[in-house]
Amino acid sequence: MASDILKGALATEFRTVEAMMRIYCKKHHSSETLCESCQALLGYAETKLDRCPYGESKPTCNKCPIHCYKPEPKAQMKAVMVYAGPRMLLPHPILSIRHLLHERKEVPRKPEAWQSNKKPVSEEAD
Repeated sequence: MASDILKGALATEFRTVEAMMRIYCKKHHSSETLCESCQALLGYAETKLDRCPYGESKPTCNKCPIHCYKPEPKAQMKAVMVYAGPRMLLPHPILSIRHLLHERKEVPRKPEAWQSNKKPVSEEAD
């Protein structure tokens, strides 16, 4: 499932989260496609990625100083990542390596309050 609202680096991060969710759901919920609860968590993650104040310069969640997930989805996503993260390399080597490299990047400066996380239209055309 590709995101209809995310582009660029955020869309790549969403594909990584989706791949992790599929690995987790297949093992824990015996479902070839995402079950209802995993689909809901993936939708929640997509919304949070879209609304991230960092936008395209978003750090990985484990290094992010802004905790945007509510406690219950945060615990669910942590369980997914702990289980699926080490199992990502064989089925999704490019996403795995890209994510590991992204984790090594320095966390950018926290965005100013009330700033848009979207690029202005004029920048997107360049």
